[in-house]
Amino acid sequence: MNGVSIGQTGNDVTLARALLVYEGQNGAEYATVHPVTTEVKSGRPLIGAGRPLDRRAMLDALVQLDRNAAPAAEFLPATVLGVTSTAVTWWCPPVSRRVFFKCPKVGERSAVVTHPGLVFQAGVEGFRVFALAGDTRPEEATALFEPPYFNTWDHGQICIGSAKVPGRIEVAAIKGWEEGFFNSAFTHPNHGGKRVNYDAGFHAFWTDMLDGRFEAFPLDVLVPMKGATAGKLVAGKIGGAA
Repeated sequence: MNGVSIGQTGNDVTLARALLVYEGQNGAEYATVHPVTTEVKSGRPLIGAGRPLDRRAMLDALVQLDRNAAPAAEFLPATVLGVTSTAVTWWCPPVSRRVFFKCPKVGERSAVVTHPGLVFQAGVEGFRVFALAGDTRPEEATALFEPPYFNTWDHGQICIGSAKVPGRIEVAAIKGWEEGFFNSAFTHPNHGGKRVNYDAGFHAFWTDMLDGRFEAFPLDVLVPMKGATAGKLVAGKIGGAA
């Protein structure tokens, strides 16, 4: 198989050339460029005979690769905290949104509840969410807290399950990622660390939330994540995501 679909661009591309780099004992390097064809019976790619890769051809190839790999220039909304080639990180202020539960201990229920400020990250390593104790746009040093939600793992990882999320990792897809999180049913607490500081437990906390016990999200239930900050998340230093 020598074709692949690039989700972020929506284009299908085909393997056309291969670069082979040789290194000598003295550290000198030499490269050749080879055409790639497809074997008729198996459909496997075949690397053909090569020719020396001259400086001009190498620079042209690198320019084309850089142009196609770089994110398209776009106006970034204030909620976006960082964009890399592998992840998009953004912030949601505290807001009331509907949640859905389908869990034996909580029941099959739905209600509009308050949420703390949240930081989301969609990347090649997965989909993640973290809580904030404040209501303003986070800065680099802003502390992140454990997500107070079912269906989450350590390091903020979200168990997507059957949730409908975009196939693209880009700023334009942010709304779709958020909807995928909030519109899917919370079914179970995953194994891992503590998610909320609540005497009666995790299930009781969300039962009380659904019952409307709190006028605003109770920030005192948030569990700190040691050393985790918004800046470290954007830099890919939390769980190796970005």
